[in-house]
Amino acid sequence: MGISIDSPHASRAWAEHIGGLRFPLLSDFWPHGEVAKKYGVLRPEGMAERALFVIDKDGVIRYIDVHDIRERPDEEVLFEELAKLR
Repeated sequence: MGISIDSPHASRAWAEHIGGLRFPLLSDFWPHGEVAKKYGVLRPEGMAERALFVIDKDGVIRYIDVHDIRERPDEEVLFEELAKLR
């Protein structure tokens, strides 16, 4: 799943604009950025870094990739990391 600090409406519009996503996108809008803050990727100005976390069934973080906010991470790399959990 993905998590965005945007509202559910804004996240849905963005996903539609880029042609859809192959995974669910959740909103971390209220309280604003609480999940991003807990993972250390909420910027002081209220925006979140563009980051990927792969977390296994036991809650252990297995992969972290933080990108420039203007870059879209490569989904194939993410899916390769997810496949390693099988």
